[in-house]
Amino acid sequence: MATLRLTAAQAMVRFLATQFIDVDGVEVPYFAGVWAIFGHGNVSGLGEALAGAGESLPTFRAHNEQAMAHAAIAFAKANRRRRAMVCTTSIGPGALNMVTAAGVAHVNRLPVLFVPGDVFAGRGPDPVLQQVEDFADATVTANDCFRPVSRYFDRIQRPEQLISALPRAMATLLDPAACGPATLAFCQDTQTEAADFPASLFERRVWRIRAPSPDPREIDDLAALLRAAKAPLIIAGGGVIYAGAGGELARLASEAAIPVAETQAGRGALAWDHPMALGSIGVTGTSAANEAAASADLVIAVGTRLQDFTTGSRALFAHARLAQINITAFDAAKHDALAVVGDAGAALAALRTKIAGYRTPDAWSRAALAGVLAWNRDWDVATSAPAADGLPSDGQVIGAVMRQADDDAVVVCAAGGLPGELHKLWRPKRPGGYHVEYGFSCMGYEIAGGLGVKLADPAREVIVMVGDGSYLMLNSEIATSVMLGLKLTIVVLDNRGFGCINRLQQTVGAEPFNNLLGDSRGEAPDIDFAAHAASLGAISEKVADIAALEAAFIRAKASPRTHVIVIDTDPVPTTAAGGAWWDVPVAEVSERPAVAAARAVYEQHLRARQDQT
Repeated sequence: MATLRLTAAQAMVRFLATQFIDVDGVEVPYFAGVWAIFGHGNVSGLGEALAGAGESLPTFRAHNEQAMAHAAIAFAKANRRRRAMVCTTSIGPGALNMVTAAGVAHVNRLPVLFVPGDVFAGRGPDPVLQQVEDFADATVTANDCFRPVSRYFDRIQRPEQLISALPRAMATLLDPAACGPATLAFCQDTQTEAADFPASLFERRVWRIRAPSPDPREIDDLAALLRAAKAPLIIAGGGVIYAGAGGELARLASEAAIPVAETQAGRGALAWDHPMALGSIGVTGTSAANEAAASADLVIAVGTRLQDFTTGSRALFAHARLAQINITAFDAAKHDALAVVGDAGAALAALRTKIAGYRTPDAWSRAALAGVLAWNRDWDVATSAPAADGLPSDGQVIGAVMRQADDDAVVVCAAGGLPGELHKLWRPKRPGGYHVEYGFSCMGYEIAGGLGVKLADPAREVIVMVGDGSYLMLNSEIATSVMLGLKLTIVVLDNRGFGCINRLQQTVGAEPFNNLLGDSRGEAPDIDFAAHAASLGAISEKVADIAALEAAFIRAKASPRTHVIVIDTDPVPTTAAGGAWWDVPVAEVSERPAVAAARAVYEQHLRARQDQT
């Protein structure tokens, strides 16, 4: 057997560089590169190996470990999980900084390979700098924190362990059902040790993502339910997009006249102006979608894990029969659903064939159309420019950006109030035009995520919409975007605090406390976000109103590098139309009358949900 003598780090890098994937008939490297912040746990091993790899596995330098992992995750999402990136750090704080991002990847079922450095396998200098010591378990390291947020975890303590660990990690990253982050904690002394590796390990391999067909009996059962239904509704999740099943969804919706609503991850699965498109569903849903959900007798959820924002905390369509099409049996069986396990595209195609000739009653499709017309009027109000006096709402800023954005633009956002408004109001004009991380709702994802999206498709305009709270949490990758020449247009909405949670706090009867800067201990700082962005290398400006925002956005589109626009916004108003109940517990005992009143309303909702189920 032919062998190659390499260090363990060199072997890992060589293996990763030879993994390819078939994307629509074109073979491309599966790993687009490695995000690396070097430290004593990875610089001498992986650092040496990556320097030798050159363009076969490019290395990108970031400014924050969590941020670079967000960029890798966004890259994978923008590529519909067909490509991924690697992230490597030192053994202590660098590694732990990635754990939050690992949670993002895990919850959203997105592939990323984490390779944090680890302690000495040989324990010679134990304890080494940055080592976390467990008094009762000598095998524990900081990297054990990755275990609950990894789909596959291994600790590499001997070079030859890579022979089995690397293919297992690849299998996880490329499995449509098990997809998520893989972590290979790499002991720092092991990285530098040499071994004789089989040459076959480094042969070029081309992977294909499976698209398994569902069991025909499950399709028969679902077709029978659908044929008996008078008011069916489809909920499209991210699985529709990852499977490339938008065309099948559109054909089924048109031929059978079945209305379609979309989750956050599924936004854009159906063209927003498709005759059967109702828009977003759930807590951040349109009135058209939520009214249809409340009246539906059958809900077919496709490629979604049905989190509480989608289901209105299990109250929105609790009285309807539920069926689920999902690549993962774990998700398909949720909520006592009729489970159809398989690829979304294959399942929708099989269902469409099985129910050929079926159409929903005209009254149902007419009701859906009437709901859309009513919602369109509310949409116009929510996104229109405000009067000259007063600060604009998030919805009005979204409307201004949409009016000036290119048809091919991608909007990127994450936590706070903006995702809810974007879910309702943003109308993606091209596939992939909506990129919002709301599975983990991770503040700080926005700018780094925009960087990953731009890296995935440099030709598209990438618009990052971010609140002042998230901007302050994680803004360093503005500098990275400038350094790499990956231009972003970043719109910072400054409502002077955590406006979303401030509203939620008052909804449960509490007084404003510790959310807006003015309601927090100390003197509220006057933060110059435009000056800060400029200090990181961006072109930046602050605008006074919606008209000035639109003019600035036109300038930003012509800018040669990342352009940041800051606008003050009102922290109070949100789009009144649409929405659904969200189960947020209210204090059962309080001296505040407002809390007691909120508790009474909360208990009414609990009773209503109980009655429905």
